[in-house]
Amino acid sequence: MSLPLLQMSSIKKRFPGVVALDSVDLAVHPGEIVALAGENGAGKSTLMNILGGVHQPDSGFIHIDGEEVVLRSVSDAISRGIGFIHQELDVLDNLNVAENVFLGREPVWAGPLRLIDRKKIHEQTGRHLKRLGLRVSSQTPVSGLSIAQQQMVEIAKALSLEARILIMDEPTSCLTLTETASLFAVVRDLKAHGVSIIYITHRLAEIASLADRVVVLRDGRNAGSLIADEISHDRIVKLMVGRDLNRSHPDTAPSSEPEYFSVVNLRTNRYPRHSTSFGVRRGEILGLAGLVGAGRSEVAQAIFGVETAHHGTILLDGNPIKISSPRDAIQNGIFLVSEDRRKTGLVLEMQIKENITLPALPAYASAGLIDRAVERKVAQEVFDRLNIKAPSIDVTVTSLSGGNQQKVVLAKWLSLDPKVLIFDEPTRGIDVGAKAEIYQLMRRLAESGVAIIMISSDMEEILGESDRVAVMHEGAITGILERNECSEESIMRLAVGHSDR
Repeated sequence: MSLPLLQMSSIKKRFPGVVALDSVDLAVHPGEIVALAGENGAGKSTLMNILGGVHQPDSGFIHIDGEEVVLRSVSDAISRGIGFIHQELDVLDNLNVAENVFLGREPVWAGPLRLIDRKKIHEQTGRHLKRLGLRVSSQTPVSGLSIAQQQMVEIAKALSLEARILIMDEPTSCLTLTETASLFAVVRDLKAHGVSIIYITHRLAEIASLADRVVVLRDGRNAGSLIADEISHDRIVKLMVGRDLNRSHPDTAPSSEPEYFSVVNLRTNRYPRHSTSFGVRRGEILGLAGLVGAGRSEVAQAIFGVETAHHGTILLDGNPIKISSPRDAIQNGIFLVSEDRRKTGLVLEMQIKENITLPALPAYASAGLIDRAVERKVAQEVFDRLNIKAPSIDVTVTSLSGGNQQKVVLAKWLSLDPKVLIFDEPTRGIDVGAKAEIYQLMRRLAESGVAIIMISSDMEEILGESDRVAVMHEGAITGILERNECSEESIMRLAVGHSDR
């Protein structure tokens, strides 16, 4: 094999109170796809931020083409041919697609007047959009795009850099199956043209599909690597967490129990002409599957009172209830773990304990004053119960990993004794170890009698964790499958609109 295009050696990085990287090595050869795996907090993001010029290492060496380099800024990294597609979207929605793709790098003309060559940026952006299979105009305002389309704009921006080393951090987290297939085709084309890819994802099936090699980090250190035929889900997991994870799902026979929570003929703002009806039993995890845009999140938001439903009835234990706001839902013991925990699930600048107790502050108050001792006691109990990895409940939520942030979202609802719990993409952006903990928690909640609705775009998650699966297409349920009827084929058939009804 040729000499590495990139060689990172003995990289160390310490933040206050945390050793993020401890002598980490990473080599990438020309035209190689290297998957970088590890639990949240393992050091992946820190290592890539060093390569991308965001952070500087405390010690260690970076060589590109055998030459030692110092990357003092993002501009330094870009000038060395390093492109970075970040997990968190970095688009400006007041600009159009082309303006976002070339932001800060606009080609100019007219000599000293330095006028932006708008024709050129639209032509070049159009080529990148076509390559990605994104059927939108380069003149489309980003504010009018879906989250998935905005993610593709980020990818187009990276392609426009003509990078020799491309870092892709969770690039498919918001993409549909079709968009993911288009991205994979682009990645393979880049590899064929000698571009080196560092691919970070928590979807281990993507690693097996794309990667030539997997490098695994654990607790800021190299945990091992796998090549070609060695790559498998279980081997990656064992390197990531240092142990085997129990992925078995208890066998569940079809139940004759009555449905505890039911939605009847619910119509949302997105699909006002299509109605949704389904129910979930106590102790059951009902998977809600469908393609992106099927209307699943809108149904969850209508149930929780975030959106006003056009029509429909909600029944709890056989009794109709009226939900006009989240307050109504909370009073009835119905809680939503939203898909975007950072925007709608947490107050990032507040402490863990404050986030946990925020939905029910009056319960910790006497004569209008919060009893801090009681608040602390409740927060500490659920903090310990969920094994949230943080120094204390006084830490701000913004400093936590994605998996631990998700646990804080769960903690605030668990402190209120839920009857119905809706999880919208419960493990998006969460590593495999934290996923296993969340799945165990969901199962324990179900076993305690909570009715759980789990919305997920991860087919492995739907098949692995659901007792039954309801499938949506364009705002309507096209079928409900018992566990023994579930397969990827049967779910996808319903997801594209082939109703069994």
